[in-house]
Amino acid sequence: MRRWSLRLLAAAAIPAATVLFAPAVAPLTAHADPGVVVYPGMEIRQDTNQCTVGFVDMATRTAYTAGHCRGSGTVGDKFGNIIGHQTIFRDNTPDGATVATDHLIADWEAIALVPEVVVNNVLPGGRVLVTDPSVVPQPGQRVCHFGVITAESCGTVDAVNNGWFTMANGVVSQKGDSGGPVYVPTDDGRAVIVGMFNSTWGTYPAAVSWQAADQQIHEEVFTAASGVAPNVVPQPPVPPNAPA
Repeated sequence: MRRWSLRLLAAAAIPAATVLFAPAVAPLTAHADPGVVVYPGMEIRQDTNQCTVGFVDMATRTAYTAGHCRGSGTVGDKFGNIIGHQTIFRDNTPDGATVATDHLIADWEAIALVPEVVVNNVLPGGRVLVTDPSVVPQPGQRVCHFGVITAESCGTVDAVNNGWFTMANGVVSQKGDSGGPVYVPTDDGRAVIVGMFNSTWGTYPAAVSWQAADQQIHEEVFTAASGVAPNVVPQPPVPPNAPA
């Protein structure tokens, strides 16, 4: 069983060391301007966190990103438009801690989009991002990731773990890419989502499984509808650091 340290990749909208030299972040407006488009791969801001939209559910007008990207509730775009509000989330990613491959990692957030925005399921590169329960992460599988900092990078799945997987051979990431979609390109020009970017595991980019996240989302919706307090995913135990 391998162990490595996880590092989260949500970014502060303005790094503290560069505040004096960076342009001011646009304040959030009362609502989005009509015509603002919300799509997978777009940049979002929650308080000082900068992240990437992973998936947009056109039917329910819900966007998804990483749970560790959450803020105080209001979600905006990079221009200061309010595009939605945080509803439910799970996040048990132990930033900086040593994590074994059998630890369950849950890291997602649902965002209810405001009526003014236009919903879109097209990635910046032009592929329509869709779901397909039959397409799951597998070692050696070719995948691509889109983040607002690194744009699209492609490689292969390295290992599939407990609700999350690692990638190698070309997939790259930086702070701000958290929540971005990980997908399998199809021959017909679409993309099938298999994960949302979470962190780096040692030197390997890591993502939570979309199938695992989708199941957890449905569990949260069911418990909320039944009037039961939503389950909280416990923090995984932190084993001793692996030898260098």
